[in-house]
Amino acid sequence: MSVDRLMTTLCTHNLLASKTFYQELFGFEIGFESEWFIQLIHPKSKVELGLIVAGHELVPPRYQGAASGLFVTLVVEDVEGVFKTAEQHNYVVLQTPEPTFYGQKRLLLEDPAGVLVDVSTPLPI
Repeated sequence: MSVDRLMTTLCTHNLLASKTFYQELFGFEIGFESEWFIQLIHPKSKVELGLIVAGHELVPPRYQGAASGLFVTLVVEDVEGVFKTAEQHNYVVLQTPEPTFYGQKRLLLEDPAGVLVDVSTPLPI
């Protein structure tokens, strides 16, 4: 069996705020947009991210609340640049960029849906 595509879809109670977060910080562009679902695509890497209104009928009631037990990791060229943009837009910064024991500089944010977002840049060797 082959897997042809993987897209993580995040439930959100504020579709516009979530879309803006991922566009402003990471440069995602809209692949598809409706009143209840947005497909974001990164123009360079073609990474996809879906956003769906949490209360939509396609989302089982048990999963319509804030995400828990997961986080989204985005590996970027410039974690410090993402941090500066996050501060300028007053996004929730949980941890400023810090070097890790595994060789990356890591920033932790909370997106408008309450999802933990790990933003990392590999450190020079």
